[in-house]
Amino acid sequence: MTTLAITGGQVLLPDNTVTWADVLVDQDSGEILEVGDDLAGGADDTLDASDSLVTPGFVNGHCHVAMTLLRGHADDKPLDAWLQEDIWPVEAELTADSIRAGTELGVLEMIKSGTTSFADMYFFVPTIADVVDKAGLRARLGHGVISVGKDEDAVHEDAQEGLEVAAEIDGMADGRITSAFMPHSLTTVDGQYLSEYVPEARDLGVPVHYHANETEDEVTPIVENHGVRPLAYAAEKGMLEAEDFFAHGVHVDESEIGLLAEAGTSVIHCPASNMKLASGMAPIQRMLDAGVTVGLGTDGAASNNDLSMLDEARDAAMLGKLAADDASAVPAEAVVTMATQGSADAIGLDTGRIAAGKPADLAVIDLEQPHLTPRHDPVSHLAYAAAASDVRHTVCDGQVLMRDREVLTLDEDAVLSRATEEADALLARADD
Repeated sequence: MTTLAITGGQVLLPDNTVTWADVLVDQDSGEILEVGDDLAGGADDTLDASDSLVTPGFVNGHCHVAMTLLRGHADDKPLDAWLQEDIWPVEAELTADSIRAGTELGVLEMIKSGTTSFADMYFFVPTIADVVDKAGLRARLGHGVISVGKDEDAVHEDAQEGLEVAAEIDGMADGRITSAFMPHSLTTVDGQYLSEYVPEARDLGVPVHYHANETEDEVTPIVENHGVRPLAYAAEKGMLEAEDFFAHGVHVDESEIGLLAEAGTSVIHCPASNMKLASGMAPIQRMLDAGVTVGLGTDGAASNNDLSMLDEARDAAMLGKLAADDASAVPAEAVVTMATQGSADAIGLDTGRIAAGKPADLAVIDLEQPHLTPRHDPVSHLAYAAAASDVRHTVCDGQVLMRDREVLTLDEDAVLSRATEEADALLARADD
């Protein structure tokens, strides 16, 4: 057994209390062996956590990682116009090479900001899985299925690809990669295809992930055409099971919150994207009060525009207070939970907690910073003051991915160069 000790710091425990402790990791199994005092003796390797806070690695519950290539390409537009005029035409020109470059850039950013797991819906998914494997992260991945603008044969082909990819990649990277069936949304995939293919996903044994209730324009057509609210429609299509999770949930009413609480379906809150696209304010405190599992996600970098879960936590806390008109709503402890164990539970990964027997997915936050001084409350600092650049070390599955800000599994300079080259080529193809 090869062991790693993270020593000399404070540790964030699953109940959001903070204690002085070391963390001992079995690097062969990828699990935490012990959290306690003076564990460095005999360890094969150590990470210094002096003046630092050891946290669970952050879990990005909803992302389109390769969209890093579109960061800053199209801003300041509402969702429908942004998608139809700026995003979908460029995505039509994506290649496996551009997906690889964008994914490398995205996972590099995640490692440098302490994210160790993420859920991703996009295209060329085996390429994304290969990058995740080599980078050392943990992910639940799926192919985004869309019926809008396609003939019937093309839609069936797309849905079949979604199922085939889910079967192909599930369990890759020694289990660090899992899959899901991912119809894009309740309004971009026609109901007949949802009725046909969601049961096939159940037979495959994978969860379903999709976008829902992001804007009012995604609610009105379903109410008008089907006579029910979107999440009642999702339930009719078999998409509201306990293992399922969907992104956004901005425009949900009390009946839908009740459905979520009863079904156990999880919501991934994406506050930065919701603000940037003026989609609205999700009633997160009402969901939490009802017992709904809520995770946190960045969405794609084109609508955020970064992949920092620390930024997202701050946004979630601030926006949650505005939405509830209550300064006590969505407190620091709640958003830290959402960014770790909440997202992990939502996307079906047994991580997000520092405890013996749990996966050794960890981030070490440098507290010796002007903006983190004085240290009255480290949990408050995580929610309201910490930045991605404060992450010193990142560990996933017991392996050190970043040590003292140096990423060990990717060549940072080469990643930045390839991403710049592929982004320029992508936009040039789209302009032709």
